[in-house]
Amino acid sequence: MEWSRNEDNWNVPILSWCPNVERVAMEQAIALACHPVIANHVALMPDVHPGYGMPIGGVIACDNAVIPNAVGVDIGCGMRAVATDIPVDMITPGQIAAIITDIKRTIPVGYHHHKDDQRWSGFDDAPGVMVIQAELASARKQLGTLGGGNHFIEIQAGDDGYIWVMIHSGSRNFGLKIADHFNKRAMNLCNQWHSELPSDDLAFLPTASDSGKTYIVAIQYAMRFAEASRKAMMGAVLRIIAHRVDGKAVSTLDVHHNFAAIEHHFGKDLWIHRKGAILIRKDDLGIIPGSQGTPSYIVRGLGNADSYHSCSHGAGRTMGRKDFSRTHTLEDCEKEMDGILFDGYGLDRDGGIDLSEAPSAYKNIDKVIAEEADIVEVVVKLLPLGSVKDIRRPRL
Repeated sequence: MEWSRNEDNWNVPILSWCPNVERVAMEQAIALACHPVIANHVALMPDVHPGYGMPIGGVIACDNAVIPNAVGVDIGCGMRAVATDIPVDMITPGQIAAIITDIKRTIPVGYHHHKDDQRWSGFDDAPGVMVIQAELASARKQLGTLGGGNHFIEIQAGDDGYIWVMIHSGSRNFGLKIADHFNKRAMNLCNQWHSELPSDDLAFLPTASDSGKTYIVAIQYAMRFAEASRKAMMGAVLRIIAHRVDGKAVSTLDVHHNFAAIEHHFGKDLWIHRKGAILIRKDDLGIIPGSQGTPSYIVRGLGNADSYHSCSHGAGRTMGRKDFSRTHTLEDCEKEMDGILFDGYGLDRDGGIDLSEAPSAYKNIDKVIAEEADIVEVVVKLLPLGSVKDIRRPRL
C-alpha cells in the first residue's frame, strides 16, 4: 500500500495497492484525483489496469454524484461460487469432460441467447426507465446466458478437498445500453453547466437530479438482472453435475464488481464506485478469480477502511487484447493450459488468432493476493479442472 503525493491541482490523493501502476491507468487515476466530486482519496487495487475513463481495479467515493464511466458498461458484472459436497478425488477426468460438454450444450455463450423467454420475477416489476424497457424483450432470452470476453464457467478443485463451481458474468446488453445512455446525458449536462472536468470521459450526474435518480434505479436493476442470470446458470450447471456425479451444493456466494452504491465511510454517506473491485467488509467472504488456467480464491475481509472495504476482482490484464495476441504464440499459450480441459483458442473479430484469454495475458494472481494481504486473507484456494468460455471458431 502506497500513498501518492497530493499535487497542487489534485483534490484528493491516490492510495495504491499496486506497486507499479501502468502509465495509462495512473493517468486515469490522476484525472479522478482532480475531479470536483471525488472525496477522500482514490483507491487502486493490485489488479488495476487501464479502462475507459476510470481504471479497472479502481474505487472512488463521490459526494452527492455518480459517474457512469466509473461504473462501466457491464453493470453488475460479478462472480458466483458454489461449494459442493463432492470430494475432489471422487470425480474423474471423464466425468469432468462430460459435464463441460453438457454445459456447452445447455448454456448459450457469446452472442447466442436462449430460444425461449426465461422466467424471472424481475421482468414483471422492471422500472419504467426508457433504456430498460427497450431491452426487456431481448433480456428475456438473455437471462442465464454467459456472454463473451473473460466471462466463464469453471469446475474447480478446492484445497478444502471439495469440488467448486464458479461463474463470471454480467448484465448482458442492459449494462452497455444504460452506460451509453447516461454517460451521454451526463456529458450534455456537464457541458450545459460548464463543469470543469479533468477528462471528458468523467462526466457526472448529481444524485439529486432527475437523471441521477434514474441512473441509480437503472444500475440497481441491472445488478438484480446480473445476479439472477448467474443464479440461473448455476442452477443449470448443478443439475448437470448431479446427473453425472453424486453430490450437491452446500454453500453459495455471489458478489458484484462493477457498481455504485451509497455507503458510510470516514463519517459521511458517499457514493462508492467500484469498477473491477468487490465490497468486502470485515469477515465478509469474497471471490477473487484468477485468469483462465490459474488459481482462484475465496477470501475473507479484514476490515480495511482505506480501501473503502474493497479488494481486487481478479488478476487484471497485463496488456491489451490485440497487443497480447500479436506478441505471443499459440504454442506457448496452449502450454499454459496443460492439464486443464478447455476449448482452445479461437478467432478475434478480425479473423486472427485470439490469445487474449491466455493465463499470461493477466497478472500473476498469487502476487495480486499477496499485495492486498492487509485487505483480505485466503480461505480456500481453487484450481481449475475444466473451463467454458466463448471461443469464436472459423467457418468451414
